[in-house]
Amino acid sequence: VQLQASGGGWVQPGGSLRLSCSVSGRRESRSAVAWFRQAPGMEREFVAAIMWSGGTRYYRDSVKGRFTISRDNAKTTVFLQMISLKPEDTAVYFCASSSFRGVILSPMALGHYDDWGQGTQVTVSS
Repeated sequence: VQLQASGGGWVQPGGSLRLSCSVSGRRESRSAVAWFRQAPGMEREFVAAIMWSGGTRYYRDSVKGRFTISRDNAKTTVFLQMISLKPEDTAVYFCASSSFRGVILSPMALGHYDDWGQGTQVTVSS
């Protein structure tokens, strides 16, 4: 599976951005696609995930109500719409794909994702 993230940039606090993740490769083995982020000096952390079968969505608590994960009907692109951005959202954002059938039991676990995109920088500052 190949993933290509884009859409990052600089935005003022309270602003919005939409990230895109182009997904290609073995569809039949895909269980979920997720967004993670990593700030300087910090561990990579889960942001949001969408289950490939059924479309159930999961979010970390700090982004609930502000971020929305979605995918297009062709299932070739996953989006992360981000509104009301805060300085603490500043990070490199990565999209990742999981082939693990049990990922729905723990969609936030970084180790459940086996293919990663290259990351896109999001900077929120005034």
